[in-house]
Amino acid sequence: MSRKARAKGAAVPPDLQEAVDGFLGHLALERGLAKLTVEAYESDLTRFAAHCDRVGKANWAEVGLAEVDSWVRALDRRGHVATSLARRLSAVRSFAAYLVRSGMRRDDFTELAHSPKAARKLPGTITPEQVAKVVSAPDTSKPQGLRDRAMLEMMYGSGLRISELCGLEIQAVDIDSALLRVRGKGSKDRVVPVGETALVALRAYLAEGRPKLTRPKTGSALFLSARGVALSRKTFWLSVKQAAAKAGVNVPVKPHLLRHAFATHLLAGGADLRSIQEMLGHADIATTQIYAAVERSALSDAHRKHHPRGRGAGC
Repeated sequence: MSRKARAKGAAVPPDLQEAVDGFLGHLALERGLAKLTVEAYESDLTRFAAHCDRVGKANWAEVGLAEVDSWVRALDRRGHVATSLARRLSAVRSFAAYLVRSGMRRDDFTELAHSPKAARKLPGTITPEQVAKVVSAPDTSKPQGLRDRAMLEMMYGSGLRISELCGLEIQAVDIDSALLRVRGKGSKDRVVPVGETALVALRAYLAEGRPKLTRPKTGSALFLSARGVALSRKTFWLSVKQAAAKAGVNVPVKPHLLRHAFATHLLAGGADLRSIQEMLGHADIATTQIYAAVERSALSDAHRKHHPRGRGAGC
């Protein structure tokens, strides 16, 4: 057991602790996990082992689903949120699988354990008017401003992830057809349309901005930094933050917020979920359906705010 675990007063019998130590060594030496990750596993498993000891289990062969459930319930009573409970249970699941692989158990005692479900948080969004202010904020008299304007227009106009946007290459854009080939998660390609406003900004960047940012060793990256290499996600994140501040938009604007706005505004305009799913590159329609909830929430807010009977007025 580490000094950190001992300092927290976790007293675990040797028969339980030995297997935990073996698992932690496996994570560090064979799987090469980072020190902080291994320490997180150690913290969770030490607590679980101490719980098993308190309920009278002297070794891992005696531990079953009842001990897992009672531990999770105890954590829940102490105020742990669902995401924290799920993470701790995940650590115990990994450990149980290790015990089976190592021959210390024949069965996985976590197989029937249910992970706590966190309430899904609705993604934020901003109004079309606020988006217009943000994308118009960059100084297009400068190459970097032309670049930022084109990137903002494309992120909002095509619903790109920041990694997809920064990873675009020149050959991915077909300006004549107004289409864009995107390499998304899992190295899956998809084709998305590019709106006319984004095309105008992109043409201006390609004609007047990118040529001034190129350097002798510049490759095929579409959006370039001042050093002539592909713009990093961090730099673009800062550009978005600066554009929002300059525009005077009083909501926290991050790159992903423009992607959310793309989907929400499409849905509000009458687009169907399947089309939005394809443009966003979601593997599961359930991921896209969250935007329907956003739209319903926005409608409810508008009703409460503007309808004479929306704020509990008497009949």
